[in-house]
Order: sequence, then structure tokens, then C-alpha cells
Amino acid sequence: MKRMWKLLFAAKTIGGVLWAVHQVRRRQHFRRCLTAGALLAAAAPLAVHAPAEAAHILVKEGMRGAAVQHVQELLVKGGYLQGAADGIAGPLTRAAIERCQTDHMLVVDGICGEATYLVLSGGVPYDPAALGIPEERAQTEVSRGGGRSVYVSATAYSAFDPGNGNRTATGTPVRRGVIAVDPAVIPLGTRVFIPGYGEAVAEDIGYAIKGYRIDVAFDSHAEALMFGRQDLEIFIME
Repeated sequence: MKRMWKLLFAAKTIGGVLWAVHQVRRRQHFRRCLTAGALLAAAAPLAVHAPAEAAHILVKEGMRGAAVQHVQELLVKGGYLQGAADGIAGPLTRAAIERCQTDHMLVVDGICGEATYLVLSGGVPYDPAALGIPEERAQTEVSRGGGRSVYVSATAYSAFDPGNGNRTATGTPVRRGVIAVDPAVIPLGTRVFIPGYGEAVAEDIGYAIKGYRIDVAFDSHAEALMFGRQDLEIFIME
């Protein structure tokens, strides 16, 4: 009988220990959740103010406004432009942008798009709201003789990129001189001129190429990576 009571007491003691361990683990879990919740609460204001999509920047000779002035200020700070930032992009601003592009091995076209801006800003994306700059440029088309110039967001690709084939949607080889377009904006077969790249023909399409976006083809994966993503004014030859 005594042996049975000892066994029952031992079982009860072990059960109590297990219960105590369970309670400790519950408290630890609660503290971890509380800590995570506090971190999320602290980060929430940052998430609210973060832009859903990076704004586009394009500053070129002939443009005026607050965005131009901001880029000029960055050029002055970087030592590429002398004098005051007046918000008017003239030949001196273009030359300053070209010097910056040369120093950083970018496409030298005198146009400050996203890649050039990131160099000037030290990697900080363009955020007009944070800078107090109103959105001055919408997607526009400007008549120029028998053709028109169009502002586009340009990326690059090649037949050697992972998952890519070597043929376009129209059956031609993927090569330099081909671009992928949204046919509703730039019809297939359209010839265009791209600053810093040259002439190209719209022969391809892509599921992510919608609206004023183009994908510029290169002969190698390395060239496509070097091109990156840029905001450009291209000339449609009609």
C-alpha cells in the first residue's frame, strides 16, 4: 500500500512539474508575441508613408520646374554643375548630367532618369511627395515633324536571361535592335529611336509590358543588366 501511495505522489509531483513548465512556456510565448506586436506597431507608421510604387523622374534639356531644380541641386552638390539651381534645364545642365553618367558608367544621354538620379541621390529613390515637389510630368506625346516623342519607362532583356526564349512574339530572333511593347500604345512593327541605344523595331510583347513601358533587347545578359531600368524620351519614327 505504501509503495502505491509513493507512486501516486511521484506521478502527481511529475504532473505538477509538467504543468509548471507549460505555464512558463505560455508566458514566454506571450512575451514574444507582445514584443513582435510592439515592433509591428512601431513600424506601421513607416509602412503607411512608404510609396506603393517608386515615382518616375525624368529631367532633360528644355524642361523647367521644381524637379529640374532638385536635380540641379544634386548636380551642384556632386560637383557636376556650377552656379545656382534655377529650375531651367539648359545646355549646362545637360552637360553636367553627361559628366555624372560618364563617371558612373551609365548610358550617356544627358537625361536624368531613375538610374542617374539614384547615383546623384546616393541611392535614395525619387519621392516627390517627401521633397514637396508636385507631379509636373504626365505621360505625354509631343508632335515632332512626321513623328512623335513619347516618355516611357524602359527595362532591358536578352535571349540569355533565365526563363527567356530566343524568339520574339512575332517569331524574329531576340537581338539588339528589338523592343517589346504594349501594342495598344506602340503598334508592332513601329520603328523608334532610343537615346543612347539607337534605332529599334517593336517586334515583341510581354505580360508585364503595359502602357508606356518598353523592354529593350540586347545581345547578352550582361548588357541587359548594365542598362537596368531608365525613364526615357524615345522618338517614334512615323
